[in-house]
Amino acid sequence: MKTQHEKILKHLKQTKGLTVREALVEYSISSLTKRINELRQQGHDIVSVPKRHPVTGQRYVRYTLGS
Repeated sequence: MKTQHEKILKHLKQTKGLTVREALVEYSISSLTKRINELRQQGHDIVSVPKRHPVTGQRYVRYTLGS
């Protein structure tokens, strides 16, 4: 079974990013922010991109891999 770190990294490599909601729904990861910080401490270049939902105006963050 893959660890949460492995699932997150695979998702980031294959897509345009991951949000807290997507991580919860797709992978049952309820603490994405903490996992992202742990991956950063391991040396992964993960960028936080602030976004705003076009309809509700709610702010959120999409995490992507840096270059």
